[in-house]
Order: sequence, then C-alpha cells, then structure tokens
Amino acid sequence: IGDKRVWMKMAETNAELALQQREAQHANQQVRLNALREALDLPETTERIECFDISHTMGEATVASCVVFDKGNMQNTEYRRYNITGITPGDDYAAMRDALTRRYKKVASGEGKRPDLVFIDGGKGQLGVAVEVMQEVGLADILLVGIAKGEERKPGLEQMFFPDRDVPVGLKKDHPGLHLLQQIRDEAHRFAITGHRAKRGKARMHSSLEDIAGIGAKRRKSLLVRFGGLDGVKNASVDELAKVEGISQMLAEKIYQELH
Repeated sequence: IGDKRVWMKMAETNAELALQQREAQHANQQVRLNALREALDLPETTERIECFDISHTMGEATVASCVVFDKGNMQNTEYRRYNITGITPGDDYAAMRDALTRRYKKVASGEGKRPDLVFIDGGKGQLGVAVEVMQEVGLADILLVGIAKGEERKPGLEQMFFPDRDVPVGLKKDHPGLHLLQQIRDEAHRFAITGHRAKRGKARMHSSLEDIAGIGAKRRKSLLVRFGGLDGVKNASVDELAKVEGISQMLAEKIYQELH
C-alpha cells in the first residue's frame, strides 16, 4: 500500500509539473503574439494565423503546406497538405495560387475557420499571388504578410512585406514577435518538406526510372530535368524520350513500356 501511495503521489506531482509547463509555454506564446501584433501594427483581435509554404525537388512531387497557430499554440490537427499537379514544374507562384485557392474557396463558402492573418513564405511575388487569390474568392479583407528570407537566408534577417506598404519590415534577432513568426514559418516548411519527401518516395517506389535496366543516376537526372519530373517522363512519347542525350530508341521504347 505504501508503494502505491508513493507512485500515486509521483503521478500527481508529474501531472502538476506538466500543467505548469504547458501554462508557462502558453504564457510565453502570448507574449510573443502580443509583441508581433505591436511590431507589425496588427489588430489586437489577431489570434488565428495560417502559414503556407511550397516544397519540391526540381519541380518533382510538389506539395504545399498550411499550418495553423491559434489559441496560443500550433494546432497540428488543423494542418493541411495540398498535392500540386497540372502546373509547369517548378512554378512556385502557380503552386501557391493553387493551394491558396483550394483553401480559401472553402473558407469563403463557410467551410472551416477564417484566419485573422495569413503568412506567405515568399517575398513580393508570392504575396502578390495571395492578394489576387483573396480578391477572387471574396476574402480581400484578410491580412496578408509575405516572409522573405534575408541575405544568405540566415535566421533573424527575415523581411516582412505588406500589400499596402512599399518598404518591408524587419525585426531584431531577439524580438519575441520574430521568434513566433520563425516558429510558424519553420513549421510550415517542415510540414511541406515531409509531405514532399513522402510523395516523391512513393512515386519513385512505384515507378522508379532506376528500376529500368540501362537507366542509371545520370540518365535518370537527364530525363527528369528535360521533362520537369516523373509525370513529364510518363507523358512523353517514345520519340521525345529518344531525343534525350544518352537515351537510344530501343531504351526509349523500354522506358515507355515500363511506365505504362
């Protein structure tokens, strides 16, 4: 009985410590959010923040991510990934347009929660795409901010672009608001890249060019670069495949047969 009491007491203590830790973390996040609001001149009602990022390898297996910060924490059950198809491989603007349109058409129609602020991982160009999409879906009043990586892509040198401001805003490296922005942006990047790697791995597992006799790393790369990814190789004709350096007519026919 004595041992049982000891274990119960330890469990209670651990639960209390965990609760205190969560409360402290939440309080810290609230400090960061307040600092971000003040630094960027955001309304005090800004609570729900969504952030988008794009990930691909030379245009292959493009995935967009949307992560959500709300109620003082990252809300991972509300994260979404978007498989991007039907665009020119490597066109990040088109990929962002596709993801934003799919997300906010639903929000505009009453599905899902409306964000107070949307971060776009990218500079003026990506922000411009976001502005156009929000106008098209009828959500032009949602605040948009483009996050551009600074010189040499070093953390702490980020610049924030606003649709109605000519000059970007930068925050000091130790600014609590910048730390929150970086946390949300980095989470969007992580979620996008893990989705991209899974999609790329699945595509390569099911129809890997390297499984075809006569296709090594060099020829595989030549094919992917020429056709903008595996989907492009699949859609190419035998004659088109044979025009790639190192691919004979016989090998082109073999590739075509293996992928169809």
